[in-house]
Amino acid sequence: MPADQDLVDVATESIANAGRLEWVGMEKIDLPARLAGRPVDVKVDVGVSLDDPTAKGIHMSRLYLALEALAEAELDGSAIESVLRAFLESQAGLSSSAFLSFSGELLLRRPALLSPLSGWKGYPFKVSASLRDARLDLRLDLSIGYSSTCPCSAALARQAIQEQFERDFPDDASPGRQAVLEWLGSTHGIRATPHSQRSLAEMSLHLANDPGILPVQEIVDGVEEELGTPLQTAVKRIDEQAFAVANGQNLMFCEDAARRIDARLRRIPVVQGFRQRVTHLESLHAHDAVARSEWNWRP
Repeated sequence: MPADQDLVDVATESIANAGRLEWVGMEKIDLPARLAGRPVDVKVDVGVSLDDPTAKGIHMSRLYLALEALAEAELDGSAIESVLRAFLESQAGLSSSAFLSFSGELLLRRPALLSPLSGWKGYPFKVSASLRDARLDLRLDLSIGYSSTCPCSAALARQAIQEQFERDFPDDASPGRQAVLEWLGSTHGIRATPHSQRSLAEMSLHLANDPGILPVQEIVDGVEEELGTPLQTAVKRIDEQAFAVANGQNLMFCEDAARRIDARLRRIPVVQGFRQRVTHLESLHAHDAVARSEWNWRP
């Protein structure tokens, strides 16, 4: 095989239309890495600006090779910044900005509410980073599922149960304790139940320039604790009952959930700003209920 210098390089040929390009690179590169101490398989987008209007293109293979430094490594702020700087060094004279993003799903083992069971739950994420004028910008996109029970339906269900009680035990009747217990345990007595739905919190977070290990698990734990009704994995009947109790004692509209998450995110020091959205996938309506908020958000 001939040496590389003997092979044709069309990148050195003249170009027909000169001009600067904001982003040039590659998308959906497969890479094994680690996030929050756990192995993850990610799809990576890498790119740089092409500032020289007369240059035919960038050196894409150099970006791919520089990315190898993150293979099976923890995706923390310092490691990401180091690779972005390597991108710019590999494109000397061509680029002043570098970009990197990872997307995947972090699997975390989550315990049941009461029993010793546990199981794995996936949290879709995207980490985006850019380096411009020696300034690192880090953003974390994260999705967290939870359950929500409608306060309105809970009130209407309680009213329906009260009305049934009045019909079954009129004023002149004096039901004994056992009769009331049996009535409460029957489908005839408990004639209505509140409706609940699977719900989704989606957030984009601006992180401090050097957060160390990206705080994915801290954010997941904090949001699930704040909402009080995280989706479950493996359960026994005692867990299912505890989940029903948690929903019954933790009624919330989408506005309630959004305000809780907003307050929690503001208390996490590494979070410098955010945009968040909650969606309640209605079990009553054919449409969704949605609430959003922002704090120190930079598009």
